[in-house]
Formats: sequence, C-alpha cells, structure tokens
Amino acid sequence: MQREQPPFRADIVGSFLRPDAIKQARIEFANGTLDAEGLRAVEDAAILDVVEKQRQAGLQVVTDGEFRRAWWHFDFFDGLDGVEPFESEQGIQFNGVQTKARGVRVTGKLGFSDHPMLQDFRYLQSIAGDTTAKMTIPSPSVLHFRGGRKYIDETVYPDLADYFEDLATTWRDAINAFYQAGCRYLQLDDTVWAYLCSEDQKAQVRARGDDPQQLAETYAEVLNKALMGKPSDLTVSLHVCRGNFRSTWISEGGYEPVAEILFGQVNVDAFFLEYDNERSGGFEPLRFIRPGHQQAVLGLITTKNGSLEAPAQVKARIQEATQYISLDQICLSPQCGFASTEEGNSLTEEEQWQKVRSVVTIANEVW
Repeated sequence: MQREQPPFRADIVGSFLRPDAIKQARIEFANGTLDAEGLRAVEDAAILDVVEKQRQAGLQVVTDGEFRRAWWHFDFFDGLDGVEPFESEQGIQFNGVQTKARGVRVTGKLGFSDHPMLQDFRYLQSIAGDTTAKMTIPSPSVLHFRGGRKYIDETVYPDLADYFEDLATTWRDAINAFYQAGCRYLQLDDTVWAYLCSEDQKAQVRARGDDPQQLAETYAEVLNKALMGKPSDLTVSLHVCRGNFRSTWISEGGYEPVAEILFGQVNVDAFFLEYDNERSGGFEPLRFIRPGHQQAVLGLITTKNGSLEAPAQVKARIQEATQYISLDQICLSPQCGFASTEEGNSLTEEEQWQKVRSVVTIANEVW
C-alpha cells in the first residue's frame, strides 16, 4: 500500500530548522559584509545538505527547508505584482509571544509574473535526484484574511468581487508557473481554515465586519478557481495550520465548523491536518473527505518540542481515524514545519531528524 505518487505515506510539511551557517550569512548580508551572490551560495550549500539528510531519513519527498525565507508567507507575497510590504504597528500575536512587526498590503492589480521562488524551486529540483521535490507557498486566502478590506486599496479594488477574482487568477498562474518549472508536488499553506474553527478568531472576524461562514465559502471558491485546469500529474495539497512560531500557536478547535465546506468542496488532492494535541479535536470531521484519490495526511508527530512520540500510540491514533476514512486515504507527517519562520521551534536539529525518521519507520510498519 505504499504510494508511488504524492502525498507519500511518510511525508513532511516543509520547513526545517535553519543551520548556523545561514543565520550567520543573513547577519552578514544585513550589515553589508556579504553580497546577495554570497548569501545565495551559503543557502545553496545548506539546502544541498538538508536535502541529503531528508533522503538519508528515508523520505521519498524533499523540500529546501524554506531556507531562503524569513517567513513562510511574507517572502512569497513580496514577489507578487500589486503587493507591497510594510512595517506594521505590531507583530502577529501568538499564545504568549508576538512576531516581528511585518505586514503586506495590496496597492495595485494582483498578478504573478517573474517570481524569484521559481528559481528557488529549479535549484531544489536540480538536486532532488530520485526523490520528489516539493514546493511550499501560502494559500491565497492568507493574503486576504490577515488584513481584510483594510489592506486592499479601494481605488484599485472598489469591488471586492474583482479582488477575489484576481486573487484566484494570480494563484492559478502561480500553480501553472511552478508546473512549467518542473514542479509536480505543490503545497498551499493555510492558517485561515484553522482560524475559522476558533471561536476567539471568529469573534475577531465579526468585530471587523466580516462573516466567518461567508469567508469560508469565498475562500473555497477562490481555491477551486485557482485549481481549475490543474494538470493531472500535479499534486496540490493544502496544509491547515493553527499557527507555528517559536513552538507557540494561535487557534484552537476541531475541524468540524469548516469540515463540510473544506473537505467536501475544495478540490485539492490532499489535506495536511494538525492532530498532535487535544486542541485539534477528534477525527470525526474526516468523514467529509470524499472517497477516492483525496488523502488526509495526519500530523500526529508534533514539531513544537523534541519529545518523541511512542510509535504504538501513533499507530493507535491512525487506527482510530479509520473509523471515518479508509486507511488507503491516510498518510502520516509531522503536524507542521519545524521552522515556519527563521526563528525556528524549541527543539534541536537531532530531535528534528529523530521525528522525521520516526514518521518514516511508523509509516513503513503501518502500510
């Protein structure tokens, strides 16, 4: 029952702890003692190393660890047409900690043209060997959700319907561009669906004048428009994240509030779902995932700390999930990346790789 195509029975979300060489190179680049070419050479060497470590761990899939990024999402947004970065009044509030102040706003017509991450993917593809190179980018809903109407220029988009149409087209163009660059496994990272499961986050959405249910329907429509015409040999997955910054989180609550729309309507090939603690709820919402090729990649291995999960308990949870979805539609992965931002989570590199090897071992035994 091993899968020959992505997602794989043993899979990963994408980011890895940044090695010291990259951290030092970024400091030198920021203070002007290292140029862009020198920084890229350091990144290339570190990515070559992390790809080899993924292969040694037994994975059939490799990423570049998101080593060229400071953030899982802002670096991608910065390369889009019509998007402008700015220093916000405050950072994003997590449970007990706040990120650096950073934001983006839409000041022109949205579009995807010569994005620098296409070059990033081509390098990864060139060193992937016999493994599948996986590219990760944020989901379109993330660009809208954080600021909403406030960060969309009303002179450019007086009617938000036009904005959402361009949002879908931009991501459809991105999907096609990565495919043309050789990508056959693309992941959309999306915190929004988890926020729409959180009573606290939904209250904040209502306070700014939006309807959480309407947003869910709009985002599902945008995603499906973006996926229109997707080549049959391209796998697109959606990672639903509850927030991942220095081992903290933002939202809590099971998937039930969005399950029927998200699982029942959105036409991705796989859902990467966080299931590493009680905040994630039960497996009952998996009943909405459609029978057939769609996969549920269960994030049962936490990236928040270095404690290794007992394989027997992980296998028991997989068995529990089969009450609602067939074992053939289940894969296994860590719950999130190990470093969604350059700061990274609170565990060591060796603990990180122990987690990855455990995913591979358990998957081999289950399937």
